[in-house]
Amino acid sequence: MSAPDSTRQVVAVLRTAIGQLDGRPDARTDAEILLASVLDRDRAWLIAHRDDVLDDAAVARFAELIELRAAGHPVAYLTGRRGFWTLELAVTPDTLIPRAETELLVQRAIDLIAVGARSRIADLGTGSGAIALAIACERPHATLVAVDVSAAALRVAVSNARNLGIGNVEFVEGSWFDALRLHDPFNLVVSNPPYLANDDPHFFLGDVRFEPRSALASGVDGLDAMRAIVSGARARLVDGGWLLLEHGLTQGSGVRALLASAGFESVQTWHDMAGRDRVSGGMSPD
Repeated sequence: MSAPDSTRQVVAVLRTAIGQLDGRPDARTDAEILLASVLDRDRAWLIAHRDDVLDDAAVARFAELIELRAAGHPVAYLTGRRGFWTLELAVTPDTLIPRAETELLVQRAIDLIAVGARSRIADLGTGSGAIALAIACERPHATLVAVDVSAAALRVAVSNARNLGIGNVEFVEGSWFDALRLHDPFNLVVSNPPYLANDDPHFFLGDVRFEPRSALASGVDGLDAMRAIVSGARARLVDGGWLLLEHGLTQGSGVRALLASAGFESVQTWHDMAGRDRVSGGMSPD
């Protein structure tokens, strides 16, 4: 009886892949996530089964993914999955990749919604549905309307809601508040809109190179979408309702100025865990 091919053992296949990703700070993590996805296992399984021999099909598929990752393709698009808040979401190149820093926007939103309150909430530019679904999960008595101009992105969001069994979110195709003309005013509006300047160098770096530019670029200064949302928000909010916006690290003062000029009160900015401006908001006056 011949000995098993050690080059196809989990530990050996991972070692080879990490070498191919040499120079990337997350080479080991990326390789483990991609192999776990190919095998439909979790990363803990890889440790417990490090000496298992993989079949040729799994090795070949893994090699394809490692080649794409080495070329810069985002791990989330290669696996089709990304964790956000407490949820596991499907993502595609039609949606932005949900990021941990956006969880601050979710936290601020749920802090404003009393447990059990039947609040009405709008999420503008929902993408994969990450923000709306996270809020809906934490505040099941609230009613949410998630808007996106991209029909392809909305299909992903609707599928995520269905797969997660979250039923208190309505999905509407359209641009910002134009999509909500037939809806009653909201207690809270949240958005992570495009906020990069058209010539921002980030478009040539990292995962952003592969994400939909329409969901990222917003004019010469990156604030065009913010202006559109802020200018239309008070008419779509109840008295005392809140508008919360995620923005770039250097845009806090600009977004606060927009909110103040539009008549919002209690205007403020919240910082992420690194102490950087991340979310700004204000309250519609009573």
